[in-house]
Amino acid sequence: MQKRVFIIHGWDGYPEEGVFPWLKTELQNKGFQVFNPSMPEPLRPRIETWVKFLKEQVVVPDENTFFFGHSIGAQTILRYLESLPNDSKIGGAVFLAGWIHLTDEARETEEDEEIAKPWLETPLDWEKIKSHANKFVGIFSDNDPLVPISDAKIFENNLGAKIIIEQGKEHFSGSSGIKDLPSALESLLEITGE
Repeated sequence: MQKRVFIIHGWDGYPEEGVFPWLKTELQNKGFQVFNPSMPEPLRPRIETWVKFLKEQVVVPDENTFFFGHSIGAQTILRYLESLPNDSKIGGAVFLAGWIHLTDEARETEEDEEIAKPWLETPLDWEKIKSHANKFVGIFSDNDPLVPISDAKIFENNLGAKIIIEQGKEHFSGSSGIKDLPSALESLLEITGE
């Protein structure tokens, strides 16, 4: 059974940005089926729209289904897992610069504040999320201007996620010049058992 990986970009992101093309190629070369969709309205991500869209992409999740999410893409995966029926299981997920809180810099304008608010204020049912997978990894940067490093502890404490702290990688975006990320590939290979 071929393993599937869904790569979910972030707010104002797109499939060809940053590490995504490199990661997709590396995984395909190792025999994975990789989906790297353009999420709807990336400049104004909404929980309902993004979770619904992800559900439509995945169709039937199973233990050969894995996720990689950047920033709000990580939040989308958490909320997608929260919405699954009780008996549903996936293989695992890797979160890159995933966040529960945002720095003031990430919410500079009223529009940013308005977009971020539901993502920041709609609570997550961590127990339910954790019940759908056993393998989680969180990758954070020690100088991310948008995500407080303390959020790493939230992923570790609530999901038992393995935490990797990268040095000087900012928000891991294309604009930071990050085009490949060996720790991301290694983490995915580790949780998929490859």
